[in-house]
Amino acid sequence: MKILSPLFVLFVLFSNSLMAEKGVAFVHGTSDNTDALNDYWTPAMVNSVVAGLPNSSNYVVINCEFNEYAWTSPAAGCLAEQITNFINNNNIDELKVITHSHGANVMRWILSNPTWDSRYPAIIATTSEVTAIAGSSLGTPLADAVVAGNVFEQLLGWILGYASDAVRMQQTSWMVYYNNNWLLGTNGRPSLPVSFKSIIGSDVESAFWDGDSYCAGYQYQVALEITQNWLDSCSDGFLNCSSQAGAGSVWFYDTSRTKGREPLSHQQSRRNCFNLDTILRNDL
Repeated sequence: MKILSPLFVLFVLFSNSLMAEKGVAFVHGTSDNTDALNDYWTPAMVNSVVAGLPNSSNYVVINCEFNEYAWTSPAAGCLAEQITNFINNNNIDELKVITHSHGANVMRWILSNPTWDSRYPAIIATTSEVTAIAGSSLGTPLADAVVAGNVFEQLLGWILGYASDAVRMQQTSWMVYYNNNWLLGTNGRPSLPVSFKSIIGSDVESAFWDGDSYCAGYQYQVALEITQNWLDSCSDGFLNCSSQAGAGSVWFYDTSRTKGREPLSHQQSRRNCFNLDTILRNDL
C-alpha cells in the first residue's frame, strides 16, 4: 500500500479549504412563492446584500409552499431540498440564512428536529447563523382573526395567504404548543444549535406627505397601519415585537440601526428600505 507523504496530505487539505465557499440563503415567509426573488424580496434587495459575500453569486433564493404547516414536505421538506442542493452544488462550507416572517419558523423546525429528515443534520452542520427578520416566533393575533374569518381575511390576504395551514399554525395558542413541544430557542426551552438572531420591526408609518411611507408600497403601509390597531404599540403591523423577539437573541430593533431611525413595517423589512440591505451586507 502506498503511503501518502504528510506534505501531500497538507496540500490536499489546503486545496480543499481554498475551494470551500461561504453562501447565503434567503427564506421567504407565508406564501406559495414560485418567484420569491422578484415577488417577495426583489433583486434590488438581494443583489445589495450578497455584494458582501466573497463570491456574490453564492446565494439561493428559496421558493417553497410556505402556506403549508412548517414540517410538511412542501414547506420544510422543500426548504431542506433546496438548501441541500445549494450546499452541494456550490461547495458551501459556511451558510448564513436570512429569513422573513414565518420563514423563521420553518427554518427553526429544521434546526430543532435533526432526526426528522436525513438532510437536516448536514444543513445544521453547515449553517453558521440565522438572521430572522420580523420572525413570527410566538405567532400573531392577526392569524387568530383571519382563521375566525373576520375583516382581516380580506385586509391581509396579500401577506397572510388567507386561512391557510401556515396561518393556522401562527395562531398564538398554536405557537405556544409548537414552541413548548417541537421548536427550540424560546424562553424555557433548549437553545438552538446555531446562532439565531432577530431584527425587530417596531412601527408602521403611513403619512402620505412622508416619502418614507412609500418604500415597498404605500398601500401596504396603509393596510398595516390599520391592523396595527389590534396589536401592541410596538409592532410592525403584522407581528408584535414580543413575537419577533421570541426565539434566539435580539440583534437590534429597527430604529436603533436604520437610516433616519425609521421603523420597518412588516412589508418594508423584506425590502431595501432605510439601509436594511446595507446592514445585512455588512454583517456578511
